[in-house]
Amino acid sequence: MGKFQSTKLFDGFSCVFRQWKAENTHCRFMHGYGISFRVWFEGGLDDRNWVWDFGGMKRAQTKIDGMNPKTWMDYMFDHTLIVAEDDPFINAFKNMDEAGVAQVRVIPATGAEKFAEFIFNKLNTFVQTETDSRVRVAKVEFMEHGKNTAIYEG
Repeated sequence: MGKFQSTKLFDGFSCVFRQWKAENTHCRFMHGYGISFRVWFEGGLDDRNWVWDFGGMKRAQTKIDGMNPKTWMDYMFDHTLIVAEDDPFINAFKNMDEAGVAQVRVIPATGAEKFAEFIFNKLNTFVQTETDSRVRVAKVEFMEHGKNTAIYEG
């Protein structure tokens, strides 16, 4: 029996981050991107013959970190400063958040590859729960300004 896939592009996000371990490149400095990510949904069809309800992120009953998925995406990626949890200047970034000059989000690691993995893990858990394991996320492609992309496959 064949398998079905569908994709959805989530875009319109702006965020700033740095890759503090990139010592010999300008990527160690804070820099911003217009970002987007494409998600591949894979699984059996529902009673409407859909793998995934493209409006399902708004109508979902399942939460991501206590938020509906669309709210979570905005919270994480819309006008935010994303910091790796092991960044040696994390306290300075947290002070910026507390002062109200930045919306700081702390995640395990930064960079396109790690963002793809982070989004994959969050959305795959959400999708499997929401569909009683009928659907899974097959992969996530993270895009920086449409020119640089990284893909994480589960």
